[in-house]
Amino acid sequence: MSAPSTPLIQIMLRSAGKLSAFVLLSILLLLGIKSLTDPVITEAEQQTLQTLLDQVMPSEYYDNQPMKDTLTITQTPWLESLGATSPVTIYRARKNGNPAGLVLPAIAPNGYSGNIYLLVGVLSDGRIAGVRVLKHKETPGLGDKIEAEKSPWIMEFDGRNLRDNNDPRWAVKKDGGDFDQFTGATITPRAVVQAVKRTLQLVNEHGDKLYE
Repeated sequence: MSAPSTPLIQIMLRSAGKLSAFVLLSILLLLGIKSLTDPVITEAEQQTLQTLLDQVMPSEYYDNQPMKDTLTITQTPWLESLGATSPVTIYRARKNGNPAGLVLPAIAPNGYSGNIYLLVGVLSDGRIAGVRVLKHKETPGLGDKIEAEKSPWIMEFDGRNLRDNNDPRWAVKKDGGDFDQFTGATITPRAVVQAVKRTLQLVNEHGDKLYE
């Protein structure tokens, strides 16, 4: 087989050069778009997080910036209390430099359709400031009543505390507790109540360390 002629080699080189230039231009274009969109996405994420923080820890309780005053939890027992298997970032609220509250992500792993992701605000005196559902796959029209937009049920946590780990109030009424259950969907509220209770247990037992 004869070697390619010089003109053919030149054509091949020009084609390779054009392809390389196209690839390089595409990469530069993608990097440019990313550099423009990343700040916008980050700002939107920060605004969403701030909105959620305001719902579970009203700004009247603090004068610092909780999103900049954070603590990453890595201790396995603490993560288990929050239903997590990987590090969790909590947000700390302070008033005049003193502890005012904590906002903790928590997971109820035993929802009817899997994990229920929560955000729990706990005041420094142990009372619940607010609870919101971040994400879930519960049955529409039944289990989705845990969403604040669908039902006021999640507001039942506001102002509650945990007297001790065996506090019988922290259960749905079907189990002898204080919390309402949903008709045809007891598993979902039961899972949320227990997840919030475990979060309060963590704060009650280790609250001082969480502010350090």
